[in-house]
Amino acid sequence: MGSDNRRPGLFRETTADGRSSEPLLSRPDSSEGADLGDKDVERGRSSRSSGDGQAAGASNIGSGNMYEPISRPATMSRRSTMRSRSPGELAASSARKKYTYAAFFLVLSLVAFCVQTELSAHIQGDLGWDKAYCMMFFTHSSWVLMWPAQLLILRLQKRDMPWETFWRRHLQLVKSTALMVELQTLDVFGLQRPAAKSVRYLARTTAFITTALTVAGLSWYVAVSLTTPSDLTAIYNCSAFFAYAFSVPLLKEPLRLDKSVAVIIAIIGVLVVAYGDTGGQSAEGQGVDEGEGVDVEAGSRFLGNIVIGVGSVLYGLYEVLYKRFACPPDGVSPGRGMIFANTFGSCIGLFTLSVLWIPLPLLHWSGLEIFEIPNASTCWLILCAVLANATFSASFLILISLTSPVLSSVAALLTIFIVALADWFITGQPLSPAAVIGGSMIIVAFGALSWSTYREMMEHEIAKRKVDLADSDEDGDLSSHED
Repeated sequence: MGSDNRRPGLFRETTADGRSSEPLLSRPDSSEGADLGDKDVERGRSSRSSGDGQAAGASNIGSGNMYEPISRPATMSRRSTMRSRSPGELAASSARKKYTYAAFFLVLSLVAFCVQTELSAHIQGDLGWDKAYCMMFFTHSSWVLMWPAQLLILRLQKRDMPWETFWRRHLQLVKSTALMVELQTLDVFGLQRPAAKSVRYLARTTAFITTALTVAGLSWYVAVSLTTPSDLTAIYNCSAFFAYAFSVPLLKEPLRLDKSVAVIIAIIGVLVVAYGDTGGQSAEGQGVDEGEGVDVEAGSRFLGNIVIGVGSVLYGLYEVLYKRFACPPDGVSPGRGMIFANTFGSCIGLFTLSVLWIPLPLLHWSGLEIFEIPNASTCWLILCAVLANATFSASFLILISLTSPVLSSVAALLTIFIVALADWFITGQPLSPAAVIGGSMIIVAFGALSWSTYREMMEHEIAKRKVDLADSDEDGDLSSHED
């Protein structure tokens, strides 16, 4: 290559050995700057001259200490403050937040379930309105109110926001969460995917989960007139064992000794409550003439327990299916998870209302369940039972979304004690020793399982924070892509 084609040399002062004598990361002294015409010789930075010829924003570098930070206006963004905290602190804060929400909805679900159980037993047993499928249809159709009620609460919390903005952000939140559920990933922002695919997935998921729930719920209403409320609650809540059994293959949950022992203790407590005092009730004061009546009562109770046992298996399957196919993946903020739980609950209610009315006329024409309009007082009690079921179901869906099907099922076992106490206050019959012992075992098992689940949540949050420290619980605040 010829000398004419070479790149021209740099106009720098050099030493005898050919090295540049200019400093690369600092400005020259004032005397040298005067010789060079006060030119800005900062390497890699363009000169932004002000009126006096100095570069704006470079005073700290030119002051002689190149490590002195450039003064910037203080910003107190949520991301910057969050990154100043350790992953352990953030994990503990997130886990406590989830457990706070879960504890509130646990208490709400326990009270609502107790009210529903006592009202249903009174309606079907004492008042004689024994319409199992119709009662199930009414209660599950009421779930359609979950999303409108949630939307009203959210709107009251954000009254100062324009409706168009509120509605757009809420729809964006629901759509993005539905995409997270379908793909089981949090990284969905900016992903181009037809909305029709998510709608089809949600429709299929709603159909098969509602089917499992309907059969399980129908068994509850069939058995409520065949067995006692305490046995009904106890055996139905054996779904904790089946939820744990289904969680291993479907949720890939590892078998842990502490969880297994807690579930076994809870099931033993259920059996103690259900059958611990049956021996003393059978033949006390019974003669030969009354033997047939005792056999009929025992047979009815046994049949009711078999029916509710099948429902218990299906309800455990329903809980795991809901967690696997209708809940966002771990790492989603509690607020987003609760909003989508109520949205999916409304989908179940809509499917029940639009499809599951078909068996009603068939049952009426076949004579298996004659539809009869109850009197006014019974209608009011049915309405209260329906609203109690909607409250329990919404709380329970949120509880599963925030924690796990196993913990939620064992938490539901606490209703045994509450129903037994309610029976005591209503009928005047005190708690039996079996109820006290079995209830205590259930409480101990729930405490052990809660602690085990809390540790799992902490471990997961720590692992998550090591990758991404950002988290958001703002309804519809998707512009920052933090969730």
